[in-house]
Amino acid sequence: MKITCFGEVLWDIFPKHKKIGGAPLNVALRLKSMGIDSSIITKIGNDDLGKDIMKYVDERGLPTNTFQVDKQHKTGEVLVTLDHENTATYEISQPVAWDFIEYSEVVKEEVKRSDAVIFGSLASRNYVSRNTLLQLLDAARFKVLDVNLRPPHYDAILLSELMKKADFIKLNDEELEEICRHFKIHKNTLEDQVKAIATYTNTNQICITMGGKGAILFYNNAFYNNSGYTIKVVDTVGAGDSFLATLISELLHENDPQKSIDFACAVGAMVAGSKGANPVFTKKQIQDFIESKS
Repeated sequence: MKITCFGEVLWDIFPKHKKIGGAPLNVALRLKSMGIDSSIITKIGNDDLGKDIMKYVDERGLPTNTFQVDKQHKTGEVLVTLDHENTATYEISQPVAWDFIEYSEVVKEEVKRSDAVIFGSLASRNYVSRNTLLQLLDAARFKVLDVNLRPPHYDAILLSELMKKADFIKLNDEELEEICRHFKIHKNTLEDQVKAIATYTNTNQICITMGGKGAILFYNNAFYNNSGYTIKVVDTVGAGDSFLATLISELLHENDPQKSIDFACAVGAMVAGSKGANPVFTKKQIQDFIESKS
């Protein structure tokens, strides 16, 4: 199986340190740790930060042939702030290199060879990367949208277009509320809101994450739920990305939807309970964690 991720690869700048990150990289690394052939379509600056990213990615066995280098714009950075519960908020610089991902035969062929493409709404904030993404989605077999509402980097029109192109949509409970406001969906229960979005977008696979309260999966007209796993949070950076990578991996392997969401919630919790966005776990460690919490 092969999965390609599209979008931002950057540096997360914390108060006392910095780390290489970006949702597409976090997702691709998690997929690779699960034995999936994964790659990233992105753009970095022709600077030291970009060279360090290229070295980091290469050392972890991910291909770099779909990394573009921008001689005009710098490598992306995000200022990360952690609150008293270690929940992260982000200040995202712009314009930066990943805003200018260009369409080419190289990236088109990468998408055509893939079983799925995972992309986020954030990567579409600039018209250059947005136009490239829209062209690539026309060539994709299965399209996974990670809704990533980071004000002011999105608008309702673009969001609607991306959601309608997706075969699978993942968003958190706060983003669900905002999307319902944008699209004037007036439903009382989360389940009815999800069904309304499924009808609006013609997408029958939607996942809502709820932080420590777990996640709900709407999959082929049925609902599956995991109420979360109790864990001492170290930092939440990358937890949602690992959750998504795990869930998509399990579902594309045609595993049981309930077991898939249980497994994905466990991985997300384990990442939140670890330092950094990409700690590596074996399948046995994940299973042992699930059993210890049952």
